[in-house]
Amino acid sequence: MADKHALNIIKMKKMKTDGVPLSMLTAYDYPSALLAEEAGIDLILVGDSLGNVVLGYDTTLPVTIEDMVYHTRSVKRGAPNTFIVADMPFMTYHGSVDETLRGVRRLMQEGQAHAIKMEGGLEICSAVSAVVAAGVPVLGHIGLTPQSVNMIGGYRIQGKDAKDAQRLMDEAKALEAAGAFGIVLELVTEEVAEAISKAVSIPTIGIGAGRYCDGQVLVFHDVLRYASPYREKKFVKTYADVGTLIREGITSYVQEVKDRSFPAEEHVFRADETVLESLYGNAGKGVK
Repeated sequence: MADKHALNIIKMKKMKTDGVPLSMLTAYDYPSALLAEEAGIDLILVGDSLGNVVLGYDTTLPVTIEDMVYHTRSVKRGAPNTFIVADMPFMTYHGSVDETLRGVRRLMQEGQAHAIKMEGGLEICSAVSAVVAAGVPVLGHIGLTPQSVNMIGGYRIQGKDAKDAQRLMDEAKALEAAGAFGIVLELVTEEVAEAISKAVSIPTIGIGAGRYCDGQVLVFHDVLRYASPYREKKFVKTYADVGTLIREGITSYVQEVKDRSFPAEEHVFRADETVLESLYGNAGKGVK
C-alpha cells in the first residue's frame, strides 16, 4: 500500500490512550506479509511460531537466529510500510549482554526489523533494559510463553488464581519499568488481562487474553485455517478456510493431469508448418 506508513512506538502508545485497538498478525514470508500489509494490518510479528506452522517442529525451541533473520528479511520485503517485530528465539537472550545484543543486531541489521520480542518476566528485565539502552524497541511477552512450555507444564491458561494473577501483574510492571514499549499477553484470563491493561501505560496485545487488551494478535495460519489437519482453538476465529481451498485445488489438478484434461487447447502454444518441416522434413506436413 503506497499510502500506508509504518506505526512507531509513540503512535502506538497514543492509540492506547485514545482507545484505538492495535491489530497484529504473524507472517513468515514475502507473500503472507504482502497480503497482510494490503489488508491494513498495524503490526506484523515474525514469530518463532514459524517453527510449528512453517518448519514442522513440535515446539518453537529448535528455531535458530538464522531462521529468524531469514524469515524477517522476507517479511520486510513484503511489508515495507508496516511495523515489524521479530522474535528472539530460545536461549538467545539468557546469557551475556554481548550475546543478546549480537542476536538483536542480526535481527535489526540483516532482518531489518523495527523491534524485537522477548518472552519472560522478571528474569529477562535486565536483558530488556540492555536492549532498550542500545536503541532497540522491545515487545514483552508474558502469560503462556511457548519457549518455556516444558517448565510451565504445557499449554495452560495463566492467571487463574490470585497468586498467579499477582505474578503476571508484577511481571508486566517490571517489563514496563525495563523499557518495553508493549506486552503480549498469551492465554491469560480475561479479568487479569484487563487489570494489567489498566495498570500499565504501554499497550497490551492479547492472544487468548480476552476482550480488554489494547490490541489483538493471531497466527496467520489460524486466521486462515491454513493447516492440515487443523486443530481448533477456543481463542481463535477463522476468517477464511484457505486450507480446504488449496487442498481441493491441488486435488483437481492431480485428477486433470491423470485424465489428460490438462493441459487443454487453451493452454498450449502452436508452431507454424515451417517449424514442423525443419524438424521432420516433408514428412512433417500435416502433423499436428
